Amino acid sequence: MHELVFVALAGFAASFVDGALGMGFGPTSSTILLGAGLSPATTSTTVNLAKVATGLAAAVSHWRFRNIDHRLVIRLAVAGSLGAVIGVTVLANIDGKTLRPILSSMLVVVGLRILLRFSRPLPDADTPREGVDDYAHDPPSVPAFDQRGTGLVAAAGGVTNGLIGAWGPVVTPFLLQRGLRPRFAVGSVNTAEVAVAAVSAGSLLGALGGGGLDLGVILAMLGGGIVAAPVAALAIRFIPARAMGLAVGGLLLLTNARELADWASLASTRWVLYALIAVLVGLAALAPRWAVRAAGHTP
Repeated sequence: MHELVFVALAGFAASFVDGALGMGFGPTSSTILLGAGLSPATTSTTVNLAKVATGLAAAVSHWRFRNIDHRLVIRLAVAGSLGAVIGVTVLANIDGKTLRPILSSMLVVVGLRILLRFSRPLPDADTPREGVDDYAHDPPSVPAFDQRGTGLVAAAGGVTNGLIGAWGPVVTPFLLQRGLRPRFAVGSVNTAEVAVAAVSAGSLLGALGGGGLDLGVILAMLGGGIVAAPVAALAIRFIPARAMGLAVGGLLLLTNARELADWASLASTRWVLYALIAVLVGLAALAPRWAVRAAGHTP
């Protein structure tokens, strides 16, 4: 019972992070389940099944708060689903013991990616316009942005989603770097994720069957995630996300570094690795302040 409560809280935290940052549910959940001893295939199936339900809740919430670009959602979903099939094919045909350190390494890269993204200043959260409540009669105005490479990045995100549930950390930063406002990047990525997760989970179930799946774990993660989704969709419009992003990146790095240290049978050396991660998080937190000071001293 205590384990299911822990999974439910993890599902809530992961879904809140994902809904607010446009990334984090899959990597966070995968880290927890892999650390609990589940096989890579079972972990990916469980996470993606949970992401379908939480993703639907998030998609409805983002639609309600006018955070999506319909055409972008379709483009991301199609390319991402094709990539997911590739990722699942790899996962289904490689031994789990061989995959575990590889997946942990990928999660470390995802953690670094998140840390890098949130080491830079972020735009302020979008503020809703007063008196506007009806999406159907007042659709959002999505500004133009550079869409080159979007399909390719979405396909790459689909591959990593099939392997470790990591979709947002690949796609969302790319869209932000291309100039899409955070509100629409996060909402569109979360909405397209429903299709990508459904294809990933369906492909894994078709290839591996339901063996090893724990219905209680899935339901607990679903319960926590569904409760968090509308909270996150509202919070994204009012709260800064940088501190949360740094915390998520640091957590992924520490957790998966421990997994790799166990695999490599590191003894006291692992503490050097943990200290390095703490230094990286600290540097990422201080980076914007240093950038401001450097700009102030520029002649």
